[in-house]
Amino acid sequence: MTIAVEEKVGLGALLTPDNCALMLIDHQPFQAAGVRNIEVGQMINNVVFLAKTAKMFGVPTLLTSVLADRGGVIFKPLTDVFPEQTPIDRTFINTWEDQACVDWVKATGKKKIVIAALWTEVCLAFPVIQALGEGYEVYFVTDASGGTSVEAHEMGIARMVQAGGVPLTTIVFASELQRDWARTEQAAALSQLILDHGGATATSLAWELQLLKASSH
Repeated sequence: MTIAVEEKVGLGALLTPDNCALMLIDHQPFQAAGVRNIEVGQMINNVVFLAKTAKMFGVPTLLTSVLADRGGVIFKPLTDVFPEQTPIDRTFINTWEDQACVDWVKATGKKKIVIAALWTEVCLAFPVIQALGEGYEVYFVTDASGGTSVEAHEMGIARMVQAGGVPLTTIVFASELQRDWARTEQAAALSQLILDHGGATATSLAWELQLLKASSH
């Protein structure tokens, strides 16, 4: 059964805390060892930032691995974000062929699905393409994913975009959910996440906060 798809442009095309769910697929040692388009430590930082953002905004989030007894369990900094969750371990390479994972998505009631995975060209591309075919709006997070080469990562992205997927990065996901800094209930927490995981953006924010602190004295 397919579901109706919203427009690709306009305000309705943007993510909100209430209209999306997040799937984090196969962030495990075996897969990470093969990543070549991004420094692995940076990718792990990004996916943890992504997960913490989703948790802060109350976005339903699924952790899933493939053959964890061989490829290793999901990285601890990521599972630590959701200590109450037991990740779904699969045999299917394509997460969307695993009924437990699909049932989880359906149970959320969301039609916008955000996905990050290792590897881009396989474990990200396959479920993105299938979910799009079943009527979901699918967004994929490029800097919280990784491919086995720069070419593999880029070709995976090209294939998903051609199919109708929407690429974004971790900071875009956070900004799209926050949307307005006047939403002060989340602004302070998001600022802290940026300080913890935001790289160059964190440096700029720390400088700005230091200036504000100095001017208040």
